[in-house]
Amino acid sequence: MKLIQRITVGLAVWLSVSYGFSLADDVLPRSGAKNQSWATAPRYSAGIAPNPVQLEHSAIVQVYVAKTYGWRGMFAVHPWIIYKRAGETAYTRYDVVGWRGNDVVQRNYGLPDGLWFGARPMLLVNLQGQGVDAIITQIEAAIRSYPYAHTYRSYPGPNSNTFMAHIGREVPALRLDLPANAIGKDYRSISHPIGMSPTGSGWQVSLLGLLGLSIGIEEGVELNVLGLGFGVDVKQPALRLPFIGRLGMSSTTVSDTPGQEGR
Repeated sequence: MKLIQRITVGLAVWLSVSYGFSLADDVLPRSGAKNQSWATAPRYSAGIAPNPVQLEHSAIVQVYVAKTYGWRGMFAVHPWIIYKRAGETAYTRYDVVGWRGNDVVQRNYGLPDGLWFGARPMLLVNLQGQGVDAIITQIEAAIRSYPYAHTYRSYPGPNSNTFMAHIGREVPALRLDLPANAIGKDYRSISHPIGMSPTGSGWQVSLLGLLGLSIGIEEGVELNVLGLGFGVDVKQPALRLPFIGRLGMSSTTVSDTPGQEGR
């Protein structure tokens, strides 16, 4: 009983601390424009993506994540992936959007590195150079094989984070470490509760994304309770927390040559 009490108190402390950091980190466009709606929220380029014309001869893959719009931004994030093959001068973007009809997987819904309804995106993966074209082929196959292309539930999933986690599992070369506040990344159907973790480097057990455990080289150890992630990343020391996602060293995958990535 004492152990259960200690675990409960520990989780409560983690929740309080992470929620406080989330309040402090609230994005300025959302907090500074009281009359702003989702229709008027800025979605201009954040200036993060490399110029595809200048890098025409280089293949590029990037993954972004940004806080969701409104009050949900205190709890969750929205991810997307962009890429271009060598010889192309424009990016292709894919993400899952739940309000645009039955086909939730959207192509070029927004600018490659655009603000997500006022929230500035954060870069999770940046791959360039030799071998990236082959990774793009794998990404496109993963997009086609996404099992929930006509289903969307914001909580507990499947949603945009479920989509990106699927790509991460199918393309381990991305080393895609979605933050703990990517609610939906741990969603698994009731018939397949055990499998590869979203980073493609470990394993997880999860009951519909509501209760589970992930263990892997990239993500460390993360416990999922009602969609809230609590854990520790050992490889790049950090706490994995609800609301803020991560507190500690960055886990961004950066590489000029796949196979020689650095964090």
